[in-house]
Amino acid sequence: MFPSIFVSFSLSLSLYLLSLLPTISSYPCIGVTYSPPSSNATLTPSPDHIRSALRSLSIHSLRLQNSDPNLIRTFLYTNFSVFLTIPNHLVSAIATNRSDATKWLYLHVIPFYPRVNITAISVGNDFVDSSPESVDYLIPAVRNVYLSLRELGIRNVSVSTSFSFVSVVTTLFPPSAAQFQDFPGVDLMGPLLQFLNETNSSFLINVYPYNLYRLNPEIPIGIALFQEAPFNFRDDYATGVRYRNLFDMMIDAVVSAMAAAGYDNVPIVVTETGWPSASSAGDEEEDANIEYAEMYLKGLVKHLKSGEGTPLRKEGIASVYVYELFDKEAAEEGTQPPGRRWGLLYPNLTKKYRIDFSGSSSSRAVLSDNGELQVRNQTGISWVGGYADRANFVMS
Repeated sequence: MFPSIFVSFSLSLSLYLLSLLPTISSYPCIGVTYSPPSSNATLTPSPDHIRSALRSLSIHSLRLQNSDPNLIRTFLYTNFSVFLTIPNHLVSAIATNRSDATKWLYLHVIPFYPRVNITAISVGNDFVDSSPESVDYLIPAVRNVYLSLRELGIRNVSVSTSFSFVSVVTTLFPPSAAQFQDFPGVDLMGPLLQFLNETNSSFLINVYPYNLYRLNPEIPIGIALFQEAPFNFRDDYATGVRYRNLFDMMIDAVVSAMAAAGYDNVPIVVTETGWPSASSAGDEEEDANIEYAEMYLKGLVKHLKSGEGTPLRKEGIASVYVYELFDKEAAEEGTQPPGRRWGLLYPNLTKKYRIDFSGSSSSRAVLSDNGELQVRNQTGISWVGGYADRANFVMS
């Protein structure tokens, strides 16, 4: 009894001390996710149209859910950074045979890197939710991709895997009480976090306040949409932190879960976030509308650009990718319910919102524990003197 009370007190104290750290003047890179339309879509943007669309939005970081070599090629010798994803259906094969990892890299990385600024590879996307019966393949697959990259002499591309918040975090509130879900018969999170810590890679998480808001009717819409109002807050009494938006609550729940697992310094990348501008469900999803979507996205960008981070992660998250670049057409199905529209652009490439994404740099200066100046890119990796390291404080 006493040891568990001591551990709980120590964790709460650690999280409280994190909340007292000074605010750091920096903000993460803001990118966008692109997933190709289905084969029955009438509008299929070309790689050049995709690159032009990114420029029109002043976004220079692209996360690909389907890492098409033809699309990767269009970013040769540009200032765009590209985040690749290995499809879920390849994870099991890569886990059991490293040569499959090498084959994938020879098709999607070797022909382009470093002429294309490929920064990270996610082995699967929300794999534990889509393939729960194969969770034990995930870490071997991640490790095989990492080892294959090193064997090919590539050391500045990080390797990780992404999760859905609702699939891996036990509780939203209070954030300080959050832990990672247990997966029967598989020790997943501890070994994964150890790997990420040892390889200076980031924890990837899909954060959708909209989905959590729909699951929890008691959450005020204003907190979900970054709206400031006198009573739009919730207090975490364990840490003394006052939360004014749902996004920060979700990030700090991840921070707390990592701290409970013994790894509170692993960088966090939000691989998907957004708010639907429409839904075919009609009145059942009346909060999926273009006004709320614009409120969320403007509030998110403003919050990220403030450089305030979150109460428990003052240095902020490494990067955030908005889901998604284009709306899906009505007949298509994607990773989200097919009736929802998440895009920043309509299928015909016209803008849906007036939001300024500019100014989010893909790298930033940082100061390490020993005082060395380093540069961190959007994956959370930093370099100095030719080696990779992770720093704790960001210079203003």
